[in-house]
Amino acid sequence: MVNAQNKQLNILLFTADDLGYEASGTFGRNIPDLTPNLDKFAYEGVSFEQAHTNTPICMPSRSIMATGLYGVSSGMMGFMHMKKKVPTTMQTFQDSGYLTGILGKVNHSTPDMDFKWDFVHDYAELGAGRSPSKYAAFSTEFFERCKAEKKPFYFMVNSHDPHRPFFDPEKKMKKGEECPSKLYSPDEVEVPGYLPDITQVRYELACYYNSVRRLDDTFNAVIKALKNAGLYENTMIVFLSDNGSAFPFAKANTYVASTKTPFYIHHPLMKAGHKDDVHMVAEVDLFATFLDATGIQIKEQTDGKTLMPLIKGKKQKGRDYHFGEIDYKIGGKATPMRSVDNKRFRYIFNPWHMTGYRYANSNEGDILKTIENNAEYSAYHNWADFYRHRAPEELYDVVNDPDAKNNLIDDPRYQKELIQLQKVLRNWMVEKKDPALVMFDNRSDAKKVTELWKNDFPPKRSLMPDEQIEKIKQKAALKKKRRAADKSKKKH
Repeated sequence: MVNAQNKQLNILLFTADDLGYEASGTFGRNIPDLTPNLDKFAYEGVSFEQAHTNTPICMPSRSIMATGLYGVSSGMMGFMHMKKKVPTTMQTFQDSGYLTGILGKVNHSTPDMDFKWDFVHDYAELGAGRSPSKYAAFSTEFFERCKAEKKPFYFMVNSHDPHRPFFDPEKKMKKGEECPSKLYSPDEVEVPGYLPDITQVRYELACYYNSVRRLDDTFNAVIKALKNAGLYENTMIVFLSDNGSAFPFAKANTYVASTKTPFYIHHPLMKAGHKDDVHMVAEVDLFATFLDATGIQIKEQTDGKTLMPLIKGKKQKGRDYHFGEIDYKIGGKATPMRSVDNKRFRYIFNPWHMTGYRYANSNEGDILKTIENNAEYSAYHNWADFYRHRAPEELYDVVNDPDAKNNLIDDPRYQKELIQLQKVLRNWMVEKKDPALVMFDNRSDAKKVTELWKNDFPPKRSLMPDEQIEKIKQKAALKKKRRAADKSKKKH
């Protein structure tokens, strides 16, 4: 490992939590003034129109950012920490003389449990991760320390916005939480095409927009702190979301609304104001990009590749496809999904559908419950049923149908495109030693796929962050203590 070519090139990685691409001004949103600071940052730097996350769900997404490896490559196929040692961004930069700092989402963003950040502040200290002023204060403290120690930095700033619970002005705020600089009403929202336009959806979207605005406030506060410290010009800044918005058919799935992300970069050598709508890029490319930008070298190979040529406005071969995977969610049985897309079509494979499993996730809010339990919404019952059960295979024209309303899997006009994408996906699964390959190869045999799924696919490796495991242990111990106390009372 060698030192950076330019020790003054700092890295600032800023992530949003559950920001859907459709809420970003760079994708043609019609809601004015929702993300003014992010929009300005995007237009002044380099923005990618064909950018995606690879595993659009919280912790596994952030593990890909940290390792430059797909979940099937690293083994972190859900809410899991690292079991086999692989290089990470934070360890690599720390070993190369950088100060490493993190704000928010610490457990989810630190795949190696043995790693110790130089500077760390989390949820409670950041006003439930929802206080722009606290993010600014801690950022200023970190920047001043870097200057005092005369060291470059790798700084990961993770907003907890716009993750649920969204900001509802009618409800009590969490300790330290701050009000967004602007609030939105249900009448002001823009309902994306993958959601029904009903009262409950508009109410939740309005609260979501409030949280999106506060994310923008937080981003602006951190960038101001960077500029005030005099470090802005010598810092590579990357902004993206870990996955799509927390609504049905978005987060924790493999649709366009699940994986597509705003992806903005500032770099001293960038082609300012450049919008790249040609190359398909993803979060798996971050580690390789940071290495290339700083000149740091590692022996191991990443699955991603550098974005530096694109940042400079050049062309790059081999960026024709994006791959997506979902395995374990926050709890419950695995719901394996795989996807591959070019700029025109997206193919999705859902082996869990063949088992009769009923899909559910924490990103539903009260939308599914409202529709499923009310006869007045019978027109949307098929929509809700498809969300719960899906189809074994899906094919969508993402240019003309980005909201995935018309499954073309059986349309004879698109069989050539289907076969091509199936071939590309299988080649990727073979190359990455994907444990879902055997399911894919037996996709015409539902009984066989169900048998494979029941035999614990994929092997569980510590499905939840250690903090959550500890909470479960504490709750179990408390219940045991209460039962013992109740028995004691009955005896006396």
